[in-house]
Amino acid sequence: MSVAIRVIPCLDVHDGRVVKGVNFLNLRDAGDPVDLAHAYGAEGADELTFLDISASSEGRATTHDVVRRTAETVFIPLCVGGGVRSVEDVDALLRTGADKVGINTGAIRNPHAIDQIAGRFGNQVLVLSLDARREPGLPSGYGVTTHGGRQSAGLDAIEWVREAVDRGAGEILLNSMDADGTTAGFDLAMIEDVRRVVDVPVIASGGAGTAEHFVQAARAGADAVLAASVFHYGRLRIRDVKDALSAAGFPVR
Repeated sequence: MSVAIRVIPCLDVHDGRVVKGVNFLNLRDAGDPVDLAHAYGAEGADELTFLDISASSEGRATTHDVVRRTAETVFIPLCVGGGVRSVEDVDALLRTGADKVGINTGAIRNPHAIDQIAGRFGNQVLVLSLDARREPGLPSGYGVTTHGGRQSAGLDAIEWVREAVDRGAGEILLNSMDADGTTAGFDLAMIEDVRRVVDVPVIASGGAGTAEHFVQAARAGADAVLAASVFHYGRLRIRDVKDALSAAGFPVR
C-alpha cells in the first residue's frame, strides 16, 4: 500500500498569535496557537506546522514558550520553523517539544548549516522551508524568497532544492508565495517541477481553497498537503480534505 497523504494545518505565528494574510501581507488574527493546535489534533490532523513568520526578519529565535505549550497540547508530530540558524537552535527546539525543524533564511545565508544539522540530528529532523515565487530571469523560472517572502534571495528555487537535499534536508515544505492565501489553488506546475528533482517528501503549501485543490496537489506529486486560512476560518475541516483524497484513490490515515 502507498504511503498515506498527510494533511497538515499550519500555524503562522506573529507576536504569539496565529495570523493569516494574502501573500504574507495584510495579516489578520486567527486565534491562539495552543487552542488551534488542540482542535486540529482532535480533528485528525496528521501533523502540525508552527512557523514564527517574523523571527528571521526581526533577527530573533522562535518563541520557545509558545512552542512548548503547543507541543504539550498535541500528540502528533510538530514541525517548527522561524529564525533557525544553527545546530544550537535546532537542539533548543527539539528540547522544547518539536519533532522536526524547518529552516529557510538561515540555510540560505549558511548552506553548511544543513550539513551540520542533518549530521547531528539526522535527515528526518530537517525540513527545508522554501518560499518560492516566479522569477522569469532564473533558469527554472522560480526564485527563492526570504524574510516571509519580502526579499528575493537571488537563487533559483529548483537548484536550491536539489542542493539542500544533497546536503541533508529530509523533506521540502514548498510554499508558493504567488498563491499564498489566495484560496485559488496550489501552484501545481511548481509542485511537479520540484517533485522531478528530489526523492524526499514534498509538502505542498500555498493557495488551498477547496477540498479538490488538495487532490490536485497530490496528483501533482505532493506527499503532504498543508493549509492555514481554510482551516482557521472554518471553510474546510480536516475530514473534508481526507474524504476528498480518499475518494480520489489516495490513501489517508
